[in-house]
Amino acid sequence: MKTAARQLVDRLWNYCNVLRDDGVSSQDYLEQLSFLIFLKMAAEQEEANAKKTNPADHKHILPVTGKWKNRGWTKLLDLEGEPLEEAYTQLLADLGHRSANEDHTTLSLIFNRARNRIENPANLRRLIVDLINEEKWLHARSDIKGAAYEALIARSAQDTRGGAGQYFTPRVLIESIVRCMRPTPYDTITDPACGTGGFLLAAHDYITQEYEKDDLPDSDWKELRTKRIWGTEIVPTTARIAAMNLLLHDIGEATGAPVIEVTDALRKQPTRDASMVLANPPFGRKSSVTVAGKGDEDSDDAIGDATYYRPDFWLGERTTTNKQLNFLQHIGTLLTDKGRAAVIVPDSVLNEGGEKSAGALIRRELLTNYNLHTMLRLPENIFQAGGVKAVVLFFDAVPGFRAETDPPRTGKLWVYDLRTGSNFTLKQRPLQAEHLADFEKQAFSKDDPDRTQRKESERFHAFDAKKLLADASVNLNVGEIDAASSDGQGPMSISELTVNVAQNLREAMSEIEAFAKELGVELPKAQQG
Repeated sequence: MKTAARQLVDRLWNYCNVLRDDGVSSQDYLEQLSFLIFLKMAAEQEEANAKKTNPADHKHILPVTGKWKNRGWTKLLDLEGEPLEEAYTQLLADLGHRSANEDHTTLSLIFNRARNRIENPANLRRLIVDLINEEKWLHARSDIKGAAYEALIARSAQDTRGGAGQYFTPRVLIESIVRCMRPTPYDTITDPACGTGGFLLAAHDYITQEYEKDDLPDSDWKELRTKRIWGTEIVPTTARIAAMNLLLHDIGEATGAPVIEVTDALRKQPTRDASMVLANPPFGRKSSVTVAGKGDEDSDDAIGDATYYRPDFWLGERTTTNKQLNFLQHIGTLLTDKGRAAVIVPDSVLNEGGEKSAGALIRRELLTNYNLHTMLRLPENIFQAGGVKAVVLFFDAVPGFRAETDPPRTGKLWVYDLRTGSNFTLKQRPLQAEHLADFEKQAFSKDDPDRTQRKESERFHAFDAKKLLADASVNLNVGEIDAASSDGQGPMSISELTVNVAQNLREAMSEIEAFAKELGVELPKAQQG
């Protein structure tokens, strides 16, 4: 991260610590930042409009006529104390009401049901005047404003005491997956469980780094920013943060159609397909929603104890409440004829259920009618929730009709084991890009774009799809290497194990001390001797 972006992050995050005393969580703080930054951007747009000679060229982000005249950022700057808190609260309420009744735009998504959660006027004024107002947001470089906002999201996810981001995908893992997938400016890219937009941003960043501005006409770049990248998120608060995150990275337009849709992606058949799907669907095996293959697909059941009818799903007449299995089916139906997908799933997806279970049927479908060519076994302790075991599945849709007598479209499933012999922690030894470099080189070398020159190695092994399908339960929990040979040095010695345990204890103690400090609790000092 650039120095300017890091300094901005530090200033904004330090103020998040101040607001905790007022009961404002890090997630609420991010939401309020989204509102205020958007208001500041609107003011910057109006300032730019005033310099134009032709009023017809003026582009307004917020309404400026009628009761909206002389409201917004400049008005908030003039107020303090209770009048400021009242004006801000009323402005959000009016924008939220207007957003619920206007054409669907990024503006309406961000302010829908907006509420003020900063009830201390002094803190609100400091946030407005000293922090947000000091920066240029509308036309500032996205590598500064966007990186700063995204870093705030990452810090919020690490704030486990606030309950946020227990399955937040590490940025280095996202970037590695995107490098393996190699998106192009002409891909249509989506994430059906996009959270705050990490995969979508990484894909856009990769494209802008790989292709020069002059490589494509401006119309193609605009098409990429406004139509070819989109996501779906079920939680409204997270969706508005994602929309703001993307907007600060120049993806989407304030007054244009939002690139984030707020809904349950599993609810109905997709209305458009994608050539690339990147996703880490929410962990948690069961849902209160059952997805069935038959029924009224126009049903408008409410989220809760309901049934979604998806005749496009692989299970046919079968039903399941397993979220990961349903997301795998949904992602498969999203893909174009030659579409590609990379999805993070828990290990349970690989072997859950018996011979005729939903899991077995879905795994059989992946091997038979898709090309499930690669699996990466992820290390433990890289997610905020401890003990999570997960893998990344890479698979492609294959065009054309496949007869029952044809061989499976997966020839070999190549599995890279990054888990065995690995020892990562969130703070003391986090996953880094260099830890994924060997996987990228062996599995997705640029010198082997069609993946025909792969060779087995200590961590990388191929499994014949026909043999995997011969197992009635289609167990894909394969590829674990011998721990004794995983690093060529045999098992850890007693001294190495002792160091490992000590590191984990130090990390746990540092988190306890930080938590105690926030609560104002003084821990007893360790006695010497």
